[in-house]
Formats: sequence, structure tokens, C-alpha cells
Amino acid sequence: MRKKILAATCAAVIILLGVHFWRQPVILTIGVFAGNNWNVPQGETYAITDEVIRTFEAEHPNVKIKYVSGIKKEDYSEWLAEQFVDGDEPDVFLLPADDFNLYATTNALMNLDDFIADDENFSTDVYYPAAFNFGRLENVSYALPCESTLTFMFVNKTLLAKEGVDMPKNNWTWADFLYICRKVTRDTDGDGVIDQFGCYDYSWQNAAVANDVKLFRDDGRTSYFADSRMEETLKFLMELRTVNGGCEVAPKDFDVGRVAFRPFTFAEYRTYKPYPWRIKKYSSFEWDCIKMPAGTSGGNISVMDTLLVGMSSRTRHKALAWELLKKFCFDRATQQLILRKSQALPVRRDVIISAEAQEIFSWDTTESAAITPADISEAMDEAVMPFKFKNYATAMLYADAEITKIISGTVPLNNALNKLQKEVNAFLQY
Repeated sequence: MRKKILAATCAAVIILLGVHFWRQPVILTIGVFAGNNWNVPQGETYAITDEVIRTFEAEHPNVKIKYVSGIKKEDYSEWLAEQFVDGDEPDVFLLPADDFNLYATTNALMNLDDFIADDENFSTDVYYPAAFNFGRLENVSYALPCESTLTFMFVNKTLLAKEGVDMPKNNWTWADFLYICRKVTRDTDGDGVIDQFGCYDYSWQNAAVANDVKLFRDDGRTSYFADSRMEETLKFLMELRTVNGGCEVAPKDFDVGRVAFRPFTFAEYRTYKPYPWRIKKYSSFEWDCIKMPAGTSGGNISVMDTLLVGMSSRTRHKALAWELLKKFCFDRATQQLILRKSQALPVRRDVIISAEAQEIFSWDTTESAAITPADISEAMDEAVMPFKFKNYATAMLYADAEITKIISGTVPLNNALNKLQKEVNAFLQY
């Protein structure tokens, strides 16, 4: 009899323990940083993250999601690396562009190809190519895009109107750009010094992309600085430089409205176009943005920067982590929230061209916007990815110094690009 009672008691205890552990929630962790990835002001730091958590937990009652708040963007890479070293990395985490290659090449990121192929409720077709492909390395997907931004040309409409110049169209060219810069650049107060300028901060990198120059092979082992389109680019930039007659344009010149054009990220446009940041930043003149001018051999193209979200290869909850990753990067409601709450752009095409996007991007109802959601979508479709191989930053630092000498006339263009290509290639293959 005692044995039967003992057996019954043990069975009851086992059942109770089983129920207890069954009720224990699964804990998923995410890695996020405060603010945004685009270096512009943003309120409601965790609004998108908290909404993703709220809806995901509602859909998965036995799951709880946790994150560490207060990590600044500039400290996030170090924090994430420390978590990996300690074996305590988040299941799902934001992945800044500069960190992608490191984690993808050290088996820290989950290979997502099987998840993508096996999930009937997921499709890569919704993404813009440059955004989706940024999370791939050697034809393997290691991260999904969450939000993007790309460069447009900021236009001082007040200055153009004063000089009798029409607003350029989105299909404008280098020839149009150069013509307008020549027309507006002048000495306005008669002291013999040029004080009104065509452009500020338009870089040779901006021009090279617009002229369809591919500077490096994808694996970063070879450069193409000697390409004829690169020579064409530098000749244009040298011509553009002569317009200012040797005067250096300062940031203040742009801020007070004495410059017609300046490249801006769309995150900056979204931040400073509407009230209240417009009042604090650029309220003394009317302005808008359009696509970048097309090079002679290229198009109205710019580079798209993308914030990725990755999944730890060591997560113990692969299926749930994949669902959470999709919630951040694929879920249409989340992408619509990015449209409303972020300074960046959603990566889903259907959200960019939605009626809601049209309403959000029409801040000034007194005039038609120079750029529409359809224009933005087209620009995102045509955009190129930034290079992200290991030695890219160092190679570009050297190339920038040498190319600046060429544009300024310190070094003659003749054969300079061939020399630069050989030197950069020697570095890349070292």
C-alpha cells in the first residue's frame, strides 16, 4: 500500500513539475541601441522595438522578449562584441553595416538561406535589391534589412528662384548641374569675393557612383580606379571646381542660404523638412530634394545604406528567433511603423509606394513636392550598395587623399589613376 501511495505521490510531483516548466516562458533577447542609425535627432527611441515586442508577445503567449536599454550607438559595437565573447549574445540583434563582415565571416551569424527557402510566409521579392543584398556575403544571406537611407540632392529653391533658375527635374544630368552652378556662383555684394555658390560637399564618391564607376571587385581584392569612367568623373569634378574661382565653400555658407546644392541623406531630409526641426535648422529659405545628377556614362544613382538585423548562430530558439527577425524586417505593420516613426525608409516596396507614404512625404501642402514616393521607390530600386570588405575604409582613405590631389591640380591627371590603381591593388592583395 505504501509503495502505491509513494508511486502516486511521485507521479503527481512529476506532473506538477512538468506543468510548472511547461508554463515557464521562453526568453528571447534582442540587441538594440538608443536613437537611430542615421545621426539625426529622433524622439521615442524604442517606439518601434517596443511595438514589435508587444505584438510578438501577443502572438506568442509563452514568449518573453528582453533587451538592454540605454546603449548608445557609438558604444553598441563594443557592447555586442563583448556579449559574443562572453557567450551571452542576443538571439536577434541590430547589425550596423561596419560590423556585418566581421560577424558573417566568423560564423557568428545564422545562415538564413534554409529559413528563407522553407518559409511559405516569407518572400525576398518585397525588398529593394540593394537593401536585401546588403545582408548577403558570397551568395549566402546572413541578415535581413530593417530600414535604409540613401543620398539625394538638397536644393535651395529660394536661391534658384532669385537667380531665375528653374528647379531641376529628377532626371537632370551633370551638364544641368554644371550650368546651374555657373549661373548662381557670383559675388553678390560687389567686394570682389565670391559669396554665393553652386554646391557644397559634393564628393568624388557621389560623382563616381552617378557615373556607373565600380571602384572595387566585390571581394575587395582588386580596384578599378583606372576605369575610363573614373577619368571622366575627375574631369567633370575639376571643371566643377573651377566655378568657385578657388574659393572654399564653408558649411555656414550653406546653412545661411548662400549655396544652391548639397547632398543629403533622406534621413536628414525627413528630419529637417517638417516642423519643428525645420524651424531650428533651415527656416530662412525654401528647399526640397531631388535625385542626384546623372553622370555622362551613368544615371541618377546614389548609394543606399541599410541597417540590418541578424540572428545568432548559437541561439537555442531558432524557429522563434526567425519569427522575431521577420517581425522586425518583413512584417508589413512594422515597416509601416518605420515609415511613421523613423527618419529612415522602410525596405518593403509596397510600403514606400503606399497612400500613407504619399501623405507622410507631403509635408508642405502649399506646393507640390519635388520628389514623390514613386521617385523615392525608383531611386531605391536603382541604388547601389556600399562596399563592405575588410580593408575598404583604409583603401578609401588612401584613395581619397590621392584623388583630392588630382582634383585640386596638385597632381596631374595624366597616368595618375593607373598609378593609384596599382598602389591600391598592392595594398588589397597584401
